[in-house]
Amino acid sequence: MTSQTTERESLASVLGGRGGAIDASLPPVAFVIGWLAAGSSIAWGSIAAIAVAVVVGAVRLARGGKARAVVVSLAAVIVAALVALHTGRAQDFFLIQLLSNVASALLWAASVVVRWPLLGVVVGLVLGQKTRWRKDPELLRAYSRASLLWSCQYLLRVVVYLPLWWAGQLVALGVARTVLTWPLQALTVAAAGWVLYRSLPDDHPGLRRIRTPEDVET
Repeated sequence: MTSQTTERESLASVLGGRGGAIDASLPPVAFVIGWLAAGSSIAWGSIAAIAVAVVVGAVRLARGGKARAVVVSLAAVIVAALVALHTGRAQDFFLIQLLSNVASALLWAASVVVRWPLLGVVVGLVLGQKTRWRKDPELLRAYSRASLLWSCQYLLRVVVYLPLWWAGQLVALGVARTVLTWPLQALTVAAAGWVLYRSLPDDHPGLRRIRTPEDVET
C-alpha cells in the first residue's frame, strides 16, 4: 500500500506549477486598467498590456523559462491588441481568447472520441512515455474521462466570456479572465486528477507504469 501511494503522485506534481497561468492573466488586467485610466483608450490599454507582457517575459527568461514560450505569449498579447485597435472595440482584445477556448473545448472532446485523449498525450510526453500509455486499456479509459472534464473548463470560459464580450462589458471580462485562468486551472487539475485515479483499479501501479492486458493475465 505504501509503495502504491508513493507512485500515485498528484496530477498537479506531474504537470508542474501554476506560474504560467498566473503570468498569462496579467496583460489582460493591464489592458483593462490602462483603458480605464486613459479614458477608454484602446491604444493606451494596448500599450499597458504589451508593456506588462514584456516585463513578464523578461522575468520568465531570467528564471530559466523557455524563450519560445515567452515569444508566443508576447505575440498573443500583441495580436490581441492589434485586433482591438483594428475593430475599435475594446472587448475584442479578448476575442482571440474566446475563440481559442471554443477550439480547445472541441479539440479536447474530439480527442476522446478518436481515443487519443489529450491529457494522456500531455502526461505521456511529460513522463517520457510518448504514446506507450495507449497500450494500457485502464489508463486509456481513465485519461478519456479526465480529458472530458478538462474540456469542460474551456466550455465554462466560453459560457462566461461570450455574453460579456457580446455586451461589451470590458471590466467584467477582465475580472472573468483573471478568475477563470489560474484558479479554474488549479481546480481542473485537481478534479481531473481525482477522476483519473478514481477511474483506475485499486491495484493499478499509477501513471508512470504501463500495464498491458498481458500483464493482468499473468
